[in-house]
Order: sequence, then structure tokens, then C-alpha cells
Amino acid sequence: MKKGFIGRWFMTALLLGVCLSASAQGYRIEATLKGLKDTSCILGHYSYSNKQFFSKDTARVDASGRMVFEGNTPLPGGLYLVLLPGQRRWVELVYSGKETHFSFEADTAEIVKSMVIKGSKENEVFYTYQNELRRIMEGGGADAQKQFMDYQKGFLKEQAGTFTSKLLKASLEPEIPTAPKLPNGKSDSTWVFNYYKAHYWDGFDFTDDRLLRTPFIQPKLERYFKDLVVQVPDSIIKDVDALIKKAAPNKDMKSYLIYYITSEYENAKVVGTEGVFVHMAEKYYLTGEMEVSADARRRIGERVASMKPLLVDKIIPNLTLSDPEKKPVSIHGIKADYTVLFFYSPTCGHCKEAAPKLKEFYEKNKATGVKVLAIATDQSPEDWKQYVSTYKLGDLLHGYDYNFRTDYRTQFDVFSTPTIYVLDKNKKIIARRMPIEQLDDFYNFYRKSHAASSTAAPKKTASAGSKSSK
Repeated sequence: MKKGFIGRWFMTALLLGVCLSASAQGYRIEATLKGLKDTSCILGHYSYSNKQFFSKDTARVDASGRMVFEGNTPLPGGLYLVLLPGQRRWVELVYSGKETHFSFEADTAEIVKSMVIKGSKENEVFYTYQNELRRIMEGGGADAQKQFMDYQKGFLKEQAGTFTSKLLKASLEPEIPTAPKLPNGKSDSTWVFNYYKAHYWDGFDFTDDRLLRTPFIQPKLERYFKDLVVQVPDSIIKDVDALIKKAAPNKDMKSYLIYYITSEYENAKVVGTEGVFVHMAEKYYLTGEMEVSADARRRIGERVASMKPLLVDKIIPNLTLSDPEKKPVSIHGIKADYTVLFFYSPTCGHCKEAAPKLKEFYEKNKATGVKVLAIATDQSPEDWKQYVSTYKLGDLLHGYDYNFRTDYRTQFDVFSTPTIYVLDKNKKIIARRMPIEQLDDFYNFYRKSHAASSTAAPKKTASAGSKSSK
């Protein structure tokens, strides 16, 4: 995940131990692993991203395969790993934060099957569950799936008070009842979708921050917001605030959800959803509900101030520049059904790669009423003119600020180049930060959809007092 300022801040706070709390006691985990000797192993836990691992301790393995992880610093609860040499194999451990002193023995050739736990009911339950599932699946048979489901349901009921059962629930999919039938006899797929979404988080305890240190939360969040939430700001914001409300009793979980959503939409993957970032910043960061330093809050405020006037559906601020003949050219002065603004740096490698694609887009679509204003944000007039000449962009409109008075970062949110905006005939923003590779597809989809909706609009009928023509 590409991290903006919010992401960088949170990860720094995380590594410094600012955000997450733990129980106030030390730990001692003794291990004996057959097949290892005279080497080292690493103890750590899953991070919020299932692609990351946070190391907490290292232990030396003696000639008999014995090692001890021990410390006075408390370990936060979660799903832990003991990484074996080479870091391609590991032992999973359930660390509840309550059972802080325990031991285990296993053969590295068959870790799950050979596991023996002492002093930890959680891990006894965890490995009993894994071994029973292995036995059912190895047994095969037509009813293996039913045996699996029956055992799982019984296990969850019997072990309801354990952290292990909470881990399992957090990973499960909603069980969907039989859907009602439509008049045509088919199952109601809309009902199925709505039920699935409504029950997606049923098994996830947002009040337990130990689930942050498992491989479950980030993939579940990614799937939820990618596949189940309509990608428009109002829908996203509604679901975001509802999840954060669920997590409100737990400061760490709440902080993570706020961080995750804010960082995702600071660099939005879906065009037009940057308004979610503005909402998160204004509601949680700038109010002080999300604790950050005064400097961080100031920087977030500056980012919001830059982005807010430039969100989709806003009229873009006007800007008057000079064309290559030093004649004035302004955004609002362009007469076109659609206007594409292409902010670029003449010496930027990505901008050079984008130039042929921009030219191709314009040549293909100029007959549809679109114009392109290419705005050089820096470098010299000579570099600017050389760029236009080299890539044969003379048919486009061009703008340059000879007086260097325009702050493109704060006035047009140009933090990297190229940055592309698409405007309608009223200079309302219909897309921002559009990748050049997606410009043609987006433009034609939007233009055709808009034309179709206009054509489909009902015609006005004569009013009751008007005269009808004969």
C-alpha cells in the first residue's frame, strides 16, 4: 500500500509504541524443536497488514533444540509466529496476553501433528482444532465437508470464551440462509448481497485490539470496501463511521480503523473518492479525536485546505497563464464540452512517457468536444517549449507562468506529475488525479453515459394553461 503522510505518521507511531497498549507483565516461552540445533529463532506477531511481521524477540537454540523467549517488557496479545531459520517455516502460537508463561515441544518435520503444549489452554485448544480438521480432511469421503462444518460449530460453542475461538470467528465468512425467490422463480441475488454485507462483520470483535495482531483485519477491510461498498464518498463515509463507532470502546482498534481508511483515501485508488480523506481528516484528526502531534495536525489541515476546493463536483479555481506566444490562456476561458488539464514538468520522466498517450487521446477524441490544456509547472520556458516540440503537442492548448506566482501544490494539489483533471463544460471537476492510462476509457464512458442520461430524460409536457398546437 502506498502510504501518504497519514500512513507514514501512523507506522512511525506504531514502531515507537505510541498507539498500541499491552498487558503489564513480562513473558517466558520455552520451546523445544526437534530438528534444530545451534541456531536462532525469531518470535514476533502478525501486523495489521498480513504482508508484514513485527519481531519482538530472538532466542538462541542449543544443541538439543531448546530455546527460551523471555523478557520483562509486556507482549501484546495476538497471533504469534516463531520463525525458524531461513524464515520459510514457522510455529504459530496464540498469545492471549493472559497466559504469559508456557512451553511447547514439536518435531519440525510435522509441527502441527507433533505439537505438545504445557501451561497454555489457548494453544492446546488451537492445536486440537487444527489436528481435528487435518484428520477430517485426510479422511475424505462425501461427508467430509459436513463433518468439518459440524465440528467447527461445536468447537465455537464449546470454546466460546477463548481467544482461539475469537480468532476463528474473525476469519469466517457469514453463513447465508436460503434466499427468497423472485417472481420468476430464481433466487434473489440482491437479497443475498445485502444479507452478506449486513452480516460481514458479525464474527469480528471490534472491542478486542488483539485482533489487530492477526492476519485477518486488513484483508477483511480491503474486501469490504472494495467489493461490498459502493465507491462514492457518501456511501463510503456512512460505512466508515459505522465501523469506527463499533470500535469506539477500544482506543487502539478505533485508531487503526481511522488510520487505515484515511491513508487509503489520501491516495484514493478510485477516482472521485478523495472526499473520504477530507471527511476523515476533518472529523477525526482536526477535531483532536484522533491523537496526533500539533505539527501533524497542522500538516493534515494544510492538505485538507489544498484538496477540499478540488474535489469531484467542485468548480475548479480559475487560472490564467501564458501560451507560447505569451498570450493569456485561462481555464475558465476555454470553450469546450470537456476540458482536460494536464499538469506536468517538462523534464519529468513520467511526463515524457505520458506525452504520446496524451497526444493520442486528443487526436482520437477532439471531434467529441474535448480540449486539453497542458500546464508546465516548473523548469524554464526553453524546457517547456522543447517538450511541446519534441512530442508534437502543438495542437493542444498550453500554459506557462512566466512570473512564477502559481503554487501548484497548494492551489491545484499537484504533489506529483503528471496530474490530470477532467472538467465538464461548466468547469466542474468530474475526475481528478486521473492516470493517463485510464483517461480515454473514463472520458468516453462518462461522455456516453452523460449523453444517454440526457437523452433518456422525460420531455416536458405542456402546462395546463398553455395552448396546444394543431
